[in-house]
Amino acid sequence: MPMKLRDLPTPHLVLDRRKLDRNLTRMRERADALGVRLRPHGKTAKSAEVMTRALKDRRKAVTVSTLKEARLFADAGFRDIVHAVGITPNRLHEAAGLIAEGVDLALTTDSVAMARIIAETGRTLGVRYMVMIEVDVGEHRGGVTPEGEELLDIARALHENGVEVRGILAHAGHTYALSDAEDIARVAEVERVGAVRAAERIRAAGIPCPEVSVGSTPGALFARALDGVTEMRPGVYMFMDLFQAGVGCCEIDDIALSVLATVSNHRPAQGTAHIDAGALALSKDRSTHLQTRDCGFGLVTDTYGALFQGLVVEAVHQEHGRLAGIGGVPFEALPIGSRVRVLPNHVCMTAAMYERYAVVDGTELGDEQPIEAFWERVNGW
Repeated sequence: MPMKLRDLPTPHLVLDRRKLDRNLTRMRERADALGVRLRPHGKTAKSAEVMTRALKDRRKAVTVSTLKEARLFADAGFRDIVHAVGITPNRLHEAAGLIAEGVDLALTTDSVAMARIIAETGRTLGVRYMVMIEVDVGEHRGGVTPEGEELLDIARALHENGVEVRGILAHAGHTYALSDAEDIARVAEVERVGAVRAAERIRAAGIPCPEVSVGSTPGALFARALDGVTEMRPGVYMFMDLFQAGVGCCEIDDIALSVLATVSNHRPAQGTAHIDAGALALSKDRSTHLQTRDCGFGLVTDTYGALFQGLVVEAVHQEHGRLAGIGGVPFEALPIGSRVRVLPNHVCMTAAMYERYAVVDGTELGDEQPIEAFWERVNGW
């Protein structure tokens, strides 16, 4: 007899396949409309099964944030990989191993010194690395300015020492601070202009620079055009979350991932209840607190996915979550031992503590929903 939702131990990640597929289709269509390659970021799902569905029959080009993710996807047949976090010297041998196996792995840097280390290590190991140069298009998290001399210094340090400059990489993460479509579109245009300009300057210096890669879920969904860009790298769109809903990237009903939890006690005098999903199960991310709707540490639904209006995870301890709401906790609807599902603020953070997804088809069967499959995910570095 197949396992059902009611049989799962809690806390547990539950993935709604229908919502997942709907989100994946939307972004494929968006990439087609913008005329760019979709190179999904694997940092959210960290799952070969999810990535296979994301790309379907398209070129198996993916983005990763760790080399452990790169290994997962390479073993699953994804051989075109961009590692989109600045590489460190201690990871170059590991990267060389993937390249030696035939993986088309591009690393990322925004440092002249690191560019020289990459070149020197490549000579020592007999490996020709490929590198994306990261440019800062306004977030100021990482990258060099598109108009600065450091950009060309990095390109020359790579090119003149036998390292292939694969292209330019940009990430307009400051789109996450916005909620107006026009404002997000303007930031996406600044990202596009900066990335394209950086590539043009490198090419004008006589150095090949074939790829111009941009990416964030808000930017991908609200960009007006991506002329001069070759690919985009959204990731959180696969599952969506409450923060993305607050930005305007999705509706709450589009959120494909939830945490299944069990009610462990009632506190009628305080108007609260506890569940067995706390900081480790949900994360301590409070990113919606500055948005129009403060979702606490997550919104609460029944096992069918219907919201308990006004009910949030108000506080978290390591293994406890405290439910509270404007109208109090509906104790009769949530007896001790009953199950709820919590929608996450930041799905990347929430999923990071789990080893697998319990996949359901999203039909309205509550606790009786059959588990279609368990999809493994990789964690760590």
